[in-house]
Order: sequence, then C-alpha cells, then structure tokens
Amino acid sequence: MTNRDSVITSSNHPYSNAYGRSVNFVDPTPTIPAWTFLTNHAHVLIAISRNPELRQRDISFLVGITPGAVQRIIADLETEGYIRTERVGRRNRYEVIGTGALRHPLENDHCVEDLLKSLD
Repeated sequence: MTNRDSVITSSNHPYSNAYGRSVNFVDPTPTIPAWTFLTNHAHVLIAISRNPELRQRDISFLVGITPGAVQRIIADLETEGYIRTERVGRRNRYEVIGTGALRHPLENDHCVEDLLKSLD
C-alpha cells in the first residue's frame, strides 16, 4: 500500500458536501443527553457565536435537532434582535448581538454576552 492509497480525497471523504469539500465536525457522532440545562435556542446561539459561518445543517448536527428546527430558531433569534444574518454569496454569515437581555425573569438582568462569556 502506497502513501497515496491511504489519502482521503474530498470526493471520498466520509463527510463531503455536494461540492466535494470536506466538512469538519467537532465529533462525528455527538452524544446528546436526554435533557440539558440550556434550551435549543441557547445551543444554536452558542454554536453561531463560536463559528458565524456554520451552515444550518452543521448547526443542527452540533445541537442535535433537525435543520427545520434550526431554521425556526434562527428566525426567532433574528426577529427578537439577538442575531443578524448577512448573505455572503450562497451562504449565510451570522452575527451575534450580545447586548440583548436574556428573556426569562430570573435572568433578564443579564445579557447574551454574559451567557456566551461564561461558557467560553
């Protein structure tokens, strides 16, 4: 076996997209517990803050929800002013607006930026 035979090209990479580009996930099989302390909205916001150029399909994989759920959550976050979406070519780029207050009365004296900083 030569060194060339063991190379994974973009066309045979197990996580290639339709354009032959390899897609790198944090963990190919994330284990998501039955319940978590944060909501899916918070998980999507955290994923976007860590990589604003993630595709919705990648966000759904990381969070463990459907792409449709990600689409609805992104629409909610954008409507309420927590994120801004910019179209760049055929992709979206997201910007987190950290000044928005958290929504629940128990934590509404904190902003999104406080949450994100505490989890980094």
